Amino acid sequence: MSDAEEDDLDLRELDDDELVEQIQDDLYDGLKDEVVEGVEILLERGWKPYDIMTKALVGGMDIVGKDFGDGILFVPEVLLSANAMKAAMDVLRPLLAETGAERIGTMVIGTVKGDIHDIGKNIVAMMMEGAGFDVINLGINVDADQFITAVKEHKPDILGMSALLTTTMPYMKTVIEALAEEGLRDDVVVLVGGAPLNADFGKAIGADAYCKDAAEAVQTAKAFMQRRHNRRASA
Repeated sequence: MSDAEEDDLDLRELDDDELVEQIQDDLYDGLKDEVVEGVEILLERGWKPYDIMTKALVGGMDIVGKDFGDGILFVPEVLLSANAMKAAMDVLRPLLAETGAERIGTMVIGTVKGDIHDIGKNIVAMMMEGAGFDVINLGINVDADQFITAVKEHKPDILGMSALLTTTMPYMKTVIEALAEEGLRDDVVVLVGGAPLNADFGKAIGADAYCKDAAEAVQTAKAFMQRRHNRRASA
């Protein structure tokens, strides 16, 4: 579609299937206003907030995540998509709360003490939310006490920790040990990530998994939740 055709496009003239596809295209391109408009039109047409989230938004972010993992999209583009996703979720979140829509699970995430890098962590947080998780983003420079307090308060299924400095990587082990001391380690799946990390490091500090990027974090979290669901179903 040319730029002129794009400018002339009236989202209200599209049928539901075409509109969902257009929302996903706009999400991929990071067009925040267009994504929000599409979501609002679907709401006007009587779509349930949960269906909009799962069919339009999550489907779109799945494509973004795949292309990011394959090296087709890069961090600046993914950030634009994630910000468009966030704007759409700002519209849907209060409606989802009203309807009590079932969520996949809950995640607490933060960049560890001594580290102030947050772009990668924020991409993970937004994509996890897009995948159907409630996400509590603790921000940067998060110490063990803050992680412990958040785990006690929110009782998450997943705890995510990020570090971009080799000097702050060891602090992840401090947090995991603190979880064990508080008797909370078995209650959460611990995922770690960041440029200097690798799978061996994750294993050495006692994390459940290392995730190389946001797409892998979503896939890994979903897999752990599915296993937990299967265990409960067979119990």
